[in-house]
Amino acid sequence: MQKTENAILIIDDAEDIRFLLQELLKRENYKTIVVHSAQEGISILEEKAQKINLILMDVLMPDMNGIEACQKIKSQRKWRDIPVIMVTALNDMEELDRAFSVGAIDYITKPIKKRELLARIRSALALKKEMDQRKAREIELLSVNGLLEDAVEKLKSLSSLDGLTELPNRRRFDEYLEKEWKRAVRNGTKISLIMLDIDYFKAYNDSKGHLSGDECLKKIAHALKQTVQRSADLVCRYGGEEFAVILPETELAGAEQLAEKMRKHIEHLQIEHSSSPLGEVVTISVGVATEKPETYLTWEELIFRADQALYKAKGAGRNTVITATEIN
Repeated sequence: MQKTENAILIIDDAEDIRFLLQELLKRENYKTIVVHSAQEGISILEEKAQKINLILMDVLMPDMNGIEACQKIKSQRKWRDIPVIMVTALNDMEELDRAFSVGAIDYITKPIKKRELLARIRSALALKKEMDQRKAREIELLSVNGLLEDAVEKLKSLSSLDGLTELPNRRRFDEYLEKEWKRAVRNGTKISLIMLDIDYFKAYNDSKGHLSGDECLKKIAHALKQTVQRSADLVCRYGGEEFAVILPETELAGAEQLAEKMRKHIEHLQIEHSSSPLGEVVTISVGVATEKPETYLTWEELIFRADQALYKAKGAGRNTVITATEIN
């Protein structure tokens, strides 16, 4: 039975050495691939590097010597983990130092001694096995880390979403508005905020029940999200029956136009609301504010102004849009 499914690649230009190495290893049940030149050895690696566990290579060969071949092998990421043992008749330590410097891990001197050969091969194969196991563990750890990172991102995403409407929640609203406010300060651009509230929602809940109220919130959340076109615009559930829309780089006129579009869209949904003094369907009141952020202003002030406008819209009979500039 062979000791390994993978092979030992023997590269030597001397036929007698190739035959000797092949026979010695065959008796020990090692599988071998034998070639007579460095170029041929590199061709074998190109075809089946994954099947090579170890390379035994002569130092002195024509065209490309063993040191040059070892350097080329170790320069390739896909081959660099294959251990290389140099086979040499040289006693020149400088040449051996060169071999080690380009990546060889050991050497065997000629004439070849069986016991020394097998001992060095066992040591090299044990090292290769350990390296393969370590690499497999690293890949496994990277995979686990990747899964953990995905899970963390998913949890982070879930913690930023409202469970009922699946819109970004108040926490995400605060984070995003602060980030966009700072960006507007840097770029000298304007930022707008829409705050809106479902008219007489308590009466809706009281008359139809909380399950119907939840369905109403989900329909409105979906409609608001459909109305917004730009990826940078963020529709959030601000709390209860209140929603907010952050509009980076948006003038007041554009924000007011979008707010009116939202108001009409919700009214056209024709969600029955017989308890509303305004009519038979669900409607919304909307406040709009726009600022060109300065270093002495804060994003909380934008919320305050939009909220004031929303309060004014409720006081003006609801189902309407009021901008902060309309407040005396």
